[in-house]
Amino acid sequence: MNLTQQPLVQQLAAGGAGEHRALIITLFAVFVAATLGITVWAGRQTKGAEDFYAGGRQFTGFQNGLAISGDYMSAASFLGIAGAIALFGYDGFLYSIGFLVAWLVALLLVAEPLRNSGRFTMGDVLAYRMRQRPVRTAAGTSTIIVSIFYLLAQMAGAGALVTLLLGVTSEAGKILVVVLVGIVMILYVTIGGMKGTTWVQMVKAVLLIAGTLLITFLVALKFHFNLSDLLGAAAENSGKGAAFLEPGLKYGVSATSKIDFISLGLALVLGTAGLPHILIRFYTVPTAKAARKSVNWAIGIIGVFYLMTIALGFGAAALIKPADIEKPGNTAAPQLAEAIGGGAGSTGGAILLAVISAVAFATILAVVAGLTLASSSSFAHDLYVNVLRKGKATEKEEVGAARWATVGIGAVAIVLGVFARGLNVAGLVALAFAVAASANLPTLLYSLFWKRFTTRGALWSIYGGLASSVFLVLFSPVVSGKETSMFPGADFGFFPLENPGLISIPLGFLLGWLGSLLSKEEPDAQKYAELEVRSLTGTGAH
Repeated sequence: MNLTQQPLVQQLAAGGAGEHRALIITLFAVFVAATLGITVWAGRQTKGAEDFYAGGRQFTGFQNGLAISGDYMSAASFLGIAGAIALFGYDGFLYSIGFLVAWLVALLLVAEPLRNSGRFTMGDVLAYRMRQRPVRTAAGTSTIIVSIFYLLAQMAGAGALVTLLLGVTSEAGKILVVVLVGIVMILYVTIGGMKGTTWVQMVKAVLLIAGTLLITFLVALKFHFNLSDLLGAAAENSGKGAAFLEPGLKYGVSATSKIDFISLGLALVLGTAGLPHILIRFYTVPTAKAARKSVNWAIGIIGVFYLMTIALGFGAAALIKPADIEKPGNTAAPQLAEAIGGGAGSTGGAILLAVISAVAFATILAVVAGLTLASSSSFAHDLYVNVLRKGKATEKEEVGAARWATVGIGAVAIVLGVFARGLNVAGLVALAFAVAASANLPTLLYSLFWKRFTTRGALWSIYGGLASSVFLVLFSPVVSGKETSMFPGADFGFFPLENPGLISIPLGFLLGWLGSLLSKEEPDAQKYAELEVRSLTGTGAH
């Protein structure tokens, strides 16, 4: 077999993709330079805490909807879901359905009340009617841990994408790639704050939708705009026949896998409304009406994108041999771009591969910046200012603390990302959703809608949901016991499910209810009444 007939992975390993690599590196450099330019420009306009955390609340509903889309359509969506569909067919597409349906919970229950009730972070909402220091400590801890789980997925995606496309084959080289992505991410947030991050996310959302539309059109053209032909070719090429298009290929092999699917679905549907980097986006608009409008825009944009994952995933399954799709599937989308552009060695394949790879890289950088901003904001605003300094820090000190927190959280993400680089990014993000739904969502909903909720209930709910979900993940097949685990050579797991949501989410709600009932603290009825009026009408909102 000559070099041009080999798939992308072997080409790069053989060192025969020099032209491809030069084109890809050029596009990467152009994008990184352009977005850093935007970040520096935005950083010059960041004067105080409100600018750094909320972009001065100057973004319109459409702009924020576009930024939310950019924040949400992560490496899990673009790389992970395409890979999951390419490998598991119908069962892989369930990720798309879950991620999209989740927005209904965010729209109907969280977006508007949260914008009206808080200022910068989830901790602001909880602290309004409860004891400040303990609930802010809990909210800050939860935000940082959820963000780090989500960051793992992005770092794994970055490692898979960049090492493949730059021809890096050594383990040291792969580790270096993760470190470099982390450094660029830290620069984005420390320099630009929320303004810079929002503009980068808006640009990235436009690029991602445009790139996905192009691939979708080319795949549709290849199969004469006949969805049945596409699905039939995918089923045949997958080697699994009709089973590829039916439920059960991944989640129907045993009773445990069926329960795992229920757990995954619960985590996906309930997780979005508890994700810190999504919640802080509601504070960047001037009014609750704009927050609601931004979610409507986000649902529309994200819905169109997830429909197009059918073309990405099943297109990859139809046009690429299963053996050539690198497990855990994170490179299926760029491999499809090369195949649909003309195949390995063709100019069209090289150009399309370079464009889609640059878009995927943009996706990772933008989402990573949003996550880091959410966690550093919570550290500075909730932990540093209101817990450690008891509300006596200046705005300058607060923003300085946030920037230092960005460096620290970025360093943790880099270290953990090194270990997670072999895992499917969609699966990793589902874990972040489970942790968010277990710790953050019960506390938020109880705080906004239940007047008997107390400080003890909030602490039990956050720490209980957080501890149970993280504990179960640590002793699940995700971390050890399988070839695809984070530590494949070890086996110390006892929890059979890959997603803990089925256990930890109900537990988070139960502990919040039980802690409030057993608390001797008398809930402040007046404070709850004030919060209720404020959350529903916007009266007194910042």
